[in-house]
Amino acid sequence: MVEDIRPDGTVAFLPHRLNRHPVVVRGLTANELWVCAGSSGLIGLTIGIALALMFTTIAIVPTTILLAVTAGIFIGGGALRRLKRGRPETWLYRQLQWWVATHLPLLAPLTDGHTLVIRSGYWTTRRSSTP
Repeated sequence: MVEDIRPDGTVAFLPHRLNRHPVVVRGLTANELWVCAGSSGLIGLTIGIALALMFTTIAIVPTTILLAVTAGIFIGGGALRRLKRGRPETWLYRQLQWWVATHLPLLAPLTDGHTLVIRSGYWTTRRSSTP
């Protein structure tokens, strides 16, 4: 029974679809929804603070956060759904891991990006004949 549990926490004997994260809203899983809502909420917070300082009223901040989260889920959810269409379910996470490893190499150990094989160039089989 214990050997049926994989290192990533999934169960080996169950059908594949039962090990997937369920879709919650607009094609997003729960983790993707939290990231989308959190990042758009932070954007709404910064815009709301700027508007609150401009118009000298604090009531603009929660309204801006709410509008940004709503727009972020609908716009960002649609964009992520189009990006993920036809790709493996771990594609988004590997793509983010690769981006951090190539653009922010100091943060790569936090996402295990240093374990990725990142190489650009031509591959050869060394089977070419010498003239």
